[in-house]
Amino acid sequence: MLQQKIPATVITGFLGAGKTTLIRNLLQNAGGKRIALIINEFGDLGVDGDVLKGCGAEACSEDDIIELTNGCICCTVADDFIPTMSKLLERENRPDHIVIETSGLALPQPLVAAFNWPEIKTQVTVDGVVTVVDSAAVAAGRFADDHDRVDALRVTDENLDHESPLEELFEDQLTAADLIVLNKTDLIDADGLRTVREEVASRTARKPSMIEARNGDVSAAVLLGLGVGTEDDIANRKSHHELEHENGEEHDHDEFDSFVVELGPVADPAAFAERLKGVIAAHDILRLKGFADVPGKPLRLLIQAVGSRVDQYFERAWSPGEVRGTRLVVIGLHDMDEAAVRAAIAAAA
Repeated sequence: MLQQKIPATVITGFLGAGKTTLIRNLLQNAGGKRIALIINEFGDLGVDGDVLKGCGAEACSEDDIIELTNGCICCTVADDFIPTMSKLLERENRPDHIVIETSGLALPQPLVAAFNWPEIKTQVTVDGVVTVVDSAAVAAGRFADDHDRVDALRVTDENLDHESPLEELFEDQLTAADLIVLNKTDLIDADGLRTVREEVASRTARKPSMIEARNGDVSAAVLLGLGVGTEDDIANRKSHHELEHENGEEHDHDEFDSFVVELGPVADPAAFAERLKGVIAAHDILRLKGFADVPGKPLRLLIQAVGSRVDQYFERAWSPGEVRGTRLVVIGLHDMDEAAVRAAIAAAA
């Protein structure tokens, strides 16, 4: 008797969109399904995995959480993802559903295409690709162009190209989607939400369904069970890089760098957060995430920043034997001055 294919959901989205929060909510409300989770970190500090391991969800034990920290998953499919999937499928107690959280800098398309590898295709199908969007960032114009101005300039200069790699990545993640989650809608008003919907729709020729969410709160019944079989439609969802490949150009992510900053205790978290905003603005940091040690507090302080927003909250107790400290992953463009950023963050603490 043929074994039924295990459905897999790919959750993608730009830096700080809220993917980890959405997955945490999903795991805590999985309706009895056993879920295996594959996390692709960017940088060498497993922040997302650590957050999810601490969520206490019965649907996903620590053994069911697998972290890939060797780089962008779309560039290491053969070396990392395929062997990981093979080991997962060899388990005696196989999961009911697989959820894959990509790095905020990953292209979903090569990952989805990997499900057509013979040893994977017979056992797993892509239930759907869910792209999470930071609505507040889009409303603020982080990925919005002045289309009329660009078009007017193109009339006089055909060689102009005003799309940055970040905008291309944003579009690629939307193009791959079967479902788009407009997250953080509580941070914008009705007019802002209308702008976000129009902007997101304009970024992809495909028209996947869009839903709104606050704090990544989306029902498991909505996220799981899409039943798309996306791997069979991957040819219709080509990324900018894949189109460039067809012209003989190489695909890399050299435009991004990441590094870990380790500090001592943070005595005043509120003041630290305010000073971090200045550091982020001064050095054009794309994303900052990690943990801080606050003296006298038994819980770790989770810190997540994107753009000018810095969120922080005490999320779990320090584990027995765990060395207390402050560790932050910084992600930015390749020309970021690492030494200056390190010094600025240290001064902010």
